[in-house]
Amino acid sequence: MTPMDQIVSLDANSLDETDAIAARLGALLQPADIITLSGTLGAGKTAFARSLIRSLTTPGTEVPSPTFNLLLTYDCADRDLTIYHYDLYRLEDPEEVFELDIEDAFDMGLSLIEWADRMGPFLPEERLDITLEICGDAAGNGTRRRIVFSGGPDWADRLQPLMKDRT
Repeated sequence: MTPMDQIVSLDANSLDETDAIAARLGALLQPADIITLSGTLGAGKTAFARSLIRSLTTPGTEVPSPTFNLLLTYDCADRDLTIYHYDLYRLEDPEEVFELDIEDAFDMGLSLIEWADRMGPFLPEERLDITLEICGDAAGNGTRRRIVFSGGPDWADRLQPLMKDRT
């Protein structure tokens, strides 16, 4: 994965705060956007994706982890948008992404990709990288997350609404 310029880093002290950040991001997204989610196991990639998807569909939408399916799709009722949620953890070869029709998702939908590094040289440069990091809190229970947004200059402009909450 090509490193991108860090745009903004936000701290979320609870799942509710993570949900709010994801919802604010969701309002800024459009067709053909590619979002990668990275972080260690348990850092909250799928939880963030779930919050983002629910913000674009309905709060009660069931959003399981796509680890075993590799891809799950969701339609946004009030927007002409399909969300493609990929979990590429189980890929053994980067070329396997083409079996998932990922090119169609890149052209027409909103792509959320967990474990995007598995795509190797096939990961598009025009994307937003989101890294989730577990941070200890005062009680030491690790519920606090740092959410780091990185991308090119176009993303820096589009993410201006998120920057007001910079930490």
